[in-house]
Amino acid sequence: MCAIRTKEPSVTTGTQRQSRRAALGSFVGAVLEWYDFLLYGIVAALVFDKAFFPDASSRAGTLAAFATFGVGFCFRPLGGALFGHFGDRLGRKRMLVWTVALMGVATAAIGVLPTYQQIGWYAPLLLVVLRVLQGIAVGGEWGGAALMAVESAPPKWRAFFSSGVQVGYSVGLLLATGLVAFLGGVLSDDAFNSWGWRIPFLVSAGLAFVALWIRSGLTETKVFEQAKESGAVENETVKAASPVLEALRRHPREILQIFGMRLGELFTMYIVTTFALSYATDEFGYDRSFILGLTLVAGGLGIVTIPFYAYLSDRFGRGPVFLSGAAVGVVSAVPFFLSLQAGASVLVVVFGVLLVNVAHDAIVSVQQPLFTELFAPEFRYSGAGFGYQLASAVAGGFTPFIATALVALGGGTWYLVAAYLTVGCAASLLIALRLRGRDGVREHLADERVAAA
Repeated sequence: MCAIRTKEPSVTTGTQRQSRRAALGSFVGAVLEWYDFLLYGIVAALVFDKAFFPDASSRAGTLAAFATFGVGFCFRPLGGALFGHFGDRLGRKRMLVWTVALMGVATAAIGVLPTYQQIGWYAPLLLVVLRVLQGIAVGGEWGGAALMAVESAPPKWRAFFSSGVQVGYSVGLLLATGLVAFLGGVLSDDAFNSWGWRIPFLVSAGLAFVALWIRSGLTETKVFEQAKESGAVENETVKAASPVLEALRRHPREILQIFGMRLGELFTMYIVTTFALSYATDEFGYDRSFILGLTLVAGGLGIVTIPFYAYLSDRFGRGPVFLSGAAVGVVSAVPFFLSLQAGASVLVVVFGVLLVNVAHDAIVSVQQPLFTELFAPEFRYSGAGFGYQLASAVAGGFTPFIATALVALGGGTWYLVAAYLTVGCAASLLIALRLRGRDGVREHLADERVAAA
């Protein structure tokens, strides 16, 4: 693979107004997608074991609830491949409208889903089906949103303009956690467990309407239009039976690099915000509101830290920012669990913030330009989207499940979970080091063909 960074043609950046609109559209849609997707994990940790798996023991019910959480991640690569297939052929904008609509319908349906006591095993079965639809929707979201923002951004500020895709995660986490915490505070436990948990899912319908309205007004990216006019789209994607298979054939190394560089990010976020919510309350007796409060702090800070790290990466390079975040994840894993065990609430917050708002946020702040620039425009949606979602399926969604199983294997101790987190961050660090000399960024030579056309 050539470590070549070519100059992006000026026509691909569009006007500043178009850049801002594309960034806004990507951000708002990402807020909805992640609000819906993360809301499921939060409520699964608190309610779903009782509402949908009441016959199981406490730990078995938690495992079952986290398993349904992970099912959504299993189908994210399918969503990346499906929407990537049509996104590379028909354009980014059209697919972004469909992902928002699908996510909104699936999430609102969870809010009216009968429980196990009402319809028996049909309840968890329908829950899994709706979770599958969520996974397909969010699987197609990242690739399209990232490309819409990156391909419309000024060349020197790609990370900053596309950081809204990841800030949407923090805002979605903040909204989901905040609403659940608010309802948990104003409602009794019985009321929340009976019907209060449904309200945040129903709120999704309103968010979906806003996101659809904004995204319907977006214009297609200049990069895709230029590739289409030059014939690259028709010549490459139509000739290929599947753009995602062609991306896998041409770029297997890049897809594996994306997978490895996402481990640290996925492990830090889902262990702190999802697994710890259950583990800290069950094993150490922490109040549920404390862990939810930590998640709120992390989500609020992410709104500032992610664009800040993206700005630094545009100024000083992707490599230093990414490597710093991964290194912080390596050294913060064990202290976080030691603090939980000791009941040191202040230190729990400190190391939780280090894991999420330094390690996680620094890593994700550079991913949009870093990952999408590894592929030619005619295969970007498929290649970058599939690689991104493959990592989510294998290393993301089942992290709470794996962590819970590791606790059971370790007799209730956290040592194996801390090792799991440390190894994931170390793997991301080592893979990023291999790209350090190239700053982790390469433009495929096909971009030169677009410029020449």
